Amino acid sequence: MHAWQVSSFGVDSLEFVKRPTPQPGPGEVLVRVCAISFNYRDLLMVKGLYNPKMALPRIPCSDGAGEVAAVGEGVTLWEPGDRVAGIFMQNWIDGPPTPAKVKGALGGDIDGMLAEYVVLRQAGLVRVPQHLSYEEAATLPCAAVTAWNALKAGHLQPGSTVLIQGTGGVSIFALQLARLMGARVLGISGSQEKLVRAFALGLDAGHNYREDPEWDRWALKETGGEGVDLVVEVGGVGTLPRSLRAIRMGGVVAQVGVLTGPAEPLPLPAILHKQAHIQGIYVGSRRDFEEMNRAIALTELRPIGENFHWSQAREALARMEEASHFGKLVLTVD
Repeated sequence: MHAWQVSSFGVDSLEFVKRPTPQPGPGEVLVRVCAISFNYRDLLMVKGLYNPKMALPRIPCSDGAGEVAAVGEGVTLWEPGDRVAGIFMQNWIDGPPTPAKVKGALGGDIDGMLAEYVVLRQAGLVRVPQHLSYEEAATLPCAAVTAWNALKAGHLQPGSTVLIQGTGGVSIFALQLARLMGARVLGISGSQEKLVRAFALGLDAGHNYREDPEWDRWALKETGGEGVDLVVEVGGVGTLPRSLRAIRMGGVVAQVGVLTGPAEPLPLPAILHKQAHIQGIYVGSRRDFEEMNRAIALTELRPIGENFHWSQAREALARMEEASHFGKLVLTVD
């Protein structure tokens, strides 16, 4: 089989190689990968910025979907031909996270999905919604599950207000899923064109932070001075201070990403005065994935992304690095 692997760090160093096709052992499943999607984590992994001590060579990418090609002895959950996606952390099946459960992340702790075939344990897969293509299903394991759990952290009710940052994978999924939950969604972006696209997906109000960087004041104005119920915080330390100022008293910041460096000191008085809840989100479990898939199947939600052939893996990563994409970056495998 063919695969992309990281033998030395750097996007230009990503290698297209030939490896033996793996075979499933007892309790394992061989999946023919049909599509893969990139997350910002994958870019950091390839560049050596996420885990500089990662054992090499490593096949990157946590997210992929495909067809069961063969099953090993004792497999009861799957049959050849089933349409599946891998779960992000292969050991986190159910319940709250533990140090043991969050090990085994695809494309980091172990080889990932950027290959023609992968072998995973039978519990490390979920069935994908029937209405989705493989390309659409490949967007779900990290970004969609992360967005789902970020929204759950906000304990949303119909009419709650959610603020999303940018138009990357997690933010667009948060927009789509929040609308399904009956929430009002505010969004910020540095691109007016991207805001227009987000409005077409149901965004209620948008703000260009390049034209006016004080988007926290804008969020307060949009909520009559009260503040939003939940911020899906993908920026990190550079945006967290404004997120804290944008929430209502008792509001939630679901901390998802680390895209920005520090811009100002963390406003501790705002955390105290607003009695803020800051909840770290690190994807989720297999059960979370299945729960989300039921909602996606019921509403026939369709993920948003840009498609590439998997021979263009370096080009897709470069597009992610320049932050010019909208939604997910997807690779089709053939």
